[in-house]
Amino acid sequence: MATKAFQKIYTKLSNITKATCSLKASGIGYEEMALVDGREAQVVKVVGDEVTLQIFQGTEGVATNAEVVFLGKPPTLKVGPELAGRFFNAYGEPIDDGPDIEGDERAIGGPSLNPVRRKQPTELISTGIAGIDLNNTIVTGQKIPFFADPDQPYNSVLAEVALRADADKIILGGMGISNDDYLFFKDRFTNAGALDKIISFVNTFNNPSIERLLIPDMACTAAEYFASEHNEKVLVLLTDMTLYADALAIVSNKMDQIPSKDSMPGSLYSDLAKIYEKAAQFPEGGSITIIAVTTLNEGDITHAIPDNTGYITEGQLFLRRDTDIGKVIVDPFRSLSRLKQNVQGKKTREDHPQVMNAGIRLFADAMNARTKRENGFDLTEYDERCLDYALEYSEKLLAIDVNIKIDEMLDTAWMLFAKYFQRHEIGIKDEIVSKYWKEVKKSD
Repeated sequence: MATKAFQKIYTKLSNITKATCSLKASGIGYEEMALVDGREAQVVKVVGDEVTLQIFQGTEGVATNAEVVFLGKPPTLKVGPELAGRFFNAYGEPIDDGPDIEGDERAIGGPSLNPVRRKQPTELISTGIAGIDLNNTIVTGQKIPFFADPDQPYNSVLAEVALRADADKIILGGMGISNDDYLFFKDRFTNAGALDKIISFVNTFNNPSIERLLIPDMACTAAEYFASEHNEKVLVLLTDMTLYADALAIVSNKMDQIPSKDSMPGSLYSDLAKIYEKAAQFPEGGSITIIAVTTLNEGDITHAIPDNTGYITEGQLFLRRDTDIGKVIVDPFRSLSRLKQNVQGKKTREDHPQVMNAGIRLFADAMNARTKRENGFDLTEYDERCLDYALEYSEKLLAIDVNIKIDEMLDTAWMLFAKYFQRHEIGIKDEIVSKYWKEVKKSD
């Protein structure tokens, strides 16, 4: 960030904390960028002429007479078609040894699309993952989180979604990811030959944690450019929103603000909503869909981060390890897409809603049978069939490594129904059963 000759230089800091500094200055705007002793900083508080800046690289070594130069604008991103296939840091600067972007400069973190301009989401966005597309179908313009334990392979799942999703552009925002994960994303996208539609903004674990606060806004600004100006279907993938919220807490605590629940700042809800509300279906045809990972602390769904996230978003996707098959699955009981009815049976095959309901109900019967067995009760012949069905249902439709089209998911479900049950046991309308039932030769 270069300074200009006419910019005023301040040299008297009144207060310095571990992440912020304060000084008296006039004509300064909220979220305006500045340089403090040559370090990037952003205005986070303005009270009269008292201005507080958060310094992204920390304040260690910053003296009270350090030079402060305000840049007169919030953080910006240069946008253009050449963003595609590139990797950037939290400031929108290339980190892939490629050339600088020569596009239009856009302020990040602006207001979301006016609700009166939004179109009701009715378009399918398939991910290629059966546990999502079959049971928790996602709609363009939807915002939905992945809730996962830290030891689950959520970044691998996001990479697969990026490669399989039916979208014109995929924008990845990585916050506090490891260098191994960064290289994994880069190598996976490059080797798959998919870089032409993927844009990545990355803050690694080694970068200052406060820089994570810029990543979602960078990703959403790029998404808005392609969705609104090119009418493209854009999917934004964010990981990990828990680390983003932790960075919010760091800044809040170092500004001596009184924490709210679970040591989170009182502004957590609005900070998260500002990001998630960028998801929208534009009337002209473009759309922004957001899937964001929120890691859980020992599976605690009541923690302030997932709790607030649940109020803002339109459902949730839970990952859990199925010990019976030894794979991570999309949990059919705890996962929910609140907009799936907008496309199931309308943009997908007519039998989709009933197949989804029947498949999960039979899976629930299997879980009941397992509970009976664990408590020493005798199992019926139906119970035994349900347990066998559940194993194959998990393996072929819930596991995150299942990569098939929606019609094939439905056909697979019908095959499992016929293999383990009679027609009357699956609870689907006769006219649908007659049309799609596939007889399977039973093994002796």
